[in-house]
Amino acid sequence: MSAGWFRRRFLPGGPGGPLPAAPRSPRPRASPVPYRRPRFLRGSASGPAAPDGPRRPDARPVRCPARGRALPWNAGYAEIINAEKSEFNEDQAACGKLSIRRCEFGPEEDQEWLTLCPEEFLTGHYWALFDGHGGPAAAILAANTLHSCLRRQLEAIGEGMVATPPPMHLSGRCVCPSDPQFVEEKGIRTEDLVIGALESAFQECDEVIRRELEASGQVGGCTALVAVSLKGKLYVANAGDSRAILVRRDEVQPLSSEFTPETERQRIQQLAFVYPELLADEFTRLEFPRRLKGDDLGQKVLFRDYYMNGWSYKCVEKSDLKYPLIHGQGRQARLLGTLAVSRGLGDHQLRVLDTNIHLKPFLLSVPQVTVLDLDQLELQEEDVVVMATDGLWDVLSNEQVAQLVRSFLPGNREDPHRFSELAKMLIHSTQAKDGSPTTEGQMSYDDVSVFVIPLYSQSQGSSGH
Repeated sequence: MSAGWFRRRFLPGGPGGPLPAAPRSPRPRASPVPYRRPRFLRGSASGPAAPDGPRRPDARPVRCPARGRALPWNAGYAEIINAEKSEFNEDQAACGKLSIRRCEFGPEEDQEWLTLCPEEFLTGHYWALFDGHGGPAAAILAANTLHSCLRRQLEAIGEGMVATPPPMHLSGRCVCPSDPQFVEEKGIRTEDLVIGALESAFQECDEVIRRELEASGQVGGCTALVAVSLKGKLYVANAGDSRAILVRRDEVQPLSSEFTPETERQRIQQLAFVYPELLADEFTRLEFPRRLKGDDLGQKVLFRDYYMNGWSYKCVEKSDLKYPLIHGQGRQARLLGTLAVSRGLGDHQLRVLDTNIHLKPFLLSVPQVTVLDLDQLELQEEDVVVMATDGLWDVLSNEQVAQLVRSFLPGNREDPHRFSELAKMLIHSTQAKDGSPTTEGQMSYDDVSVFVIPLYSQSQGSSGH
């Protein structure tokens, strides 16, 4: 990312400061994004609580797909709405089959345009969770958009995914005889193309959300956690604080990392160092163990900056008394006193309260992608991937979820709906009821959405065409 691009994108007027905006003719405002639940929940037995009615924390309905409605790989799903934190359930979910068609070059070698063949080239499957904040609009747009963005990105690189290693030129032309050697020396593999497609799809979806929310006058953002099966591998892409884990008989393997102001402290601090104008002289980028007070002036106190993993001491100056760029600990940490996540989609209009300071420059829409090679695993019948929004992980650890999975699945092998029943049971375990493994008194008041994806008997059929 060049400094010039960053200034043009986020700092209007560039180095010389903001310029007066040219008058623009008013454009018609688009209709607000309508609120709705995932399509695969249509006909589900448990109806949602009325948006304007009271919701007792201990009596919220858990919804799951209607019996007879199969999700990809017979995956299970369940969700519960928050305990009146917001009017609507701000989580969204999506899943389905990815049908990727072949792009071919024209008949002449110098043609650069592509044609899309009608036949399927590769097939895969897709599961996604979106945790909204500031309203449900961004999560709804992401749930209805990201899979299309991903399909387009995969179709654009289709020919590259079937060659090992991927060709230097997608058209197959050989400009330099040593091209295969250069590709091999870089260590570029087929899975790197899929990772790149996921990263580009997140970026494209983020731009769609910006345009749609701007046109409709709405605001908001969301985290995104996506799992994609393609050619014998499972790709897990995460931007935010949702989480995915692989649960096996003898191990629990994290498949994602949470992105919060604390986990990305150095990246965020470095951005404020390079572009101090983003803080508008209202915040300090330095981290201290606590918020400094006037009595700390002139004293040497612990601190750290963007280049530090360790700590040191500095003499407190007046500028150090400003509100910290990152404040709070653990789940209470906030970026610019506002947002609890550092990656996600949307939030283009989000500003610090009573200021003109935008948060978007500090937020990344690029996911971290983990690759699980299913063909290399000796899968057992109870091996599953559990994907869930942060409402589950706020009160259950990876090990507690794994224990629940291992205790539930062996005794329910004959139930064709066992994975949705497991998802429901995981949600019930966050509600501090008798028998819940949560620490005494812990209860999730947040929206909670859970996918349980079984891996056994799927790996042989997941390689596509």
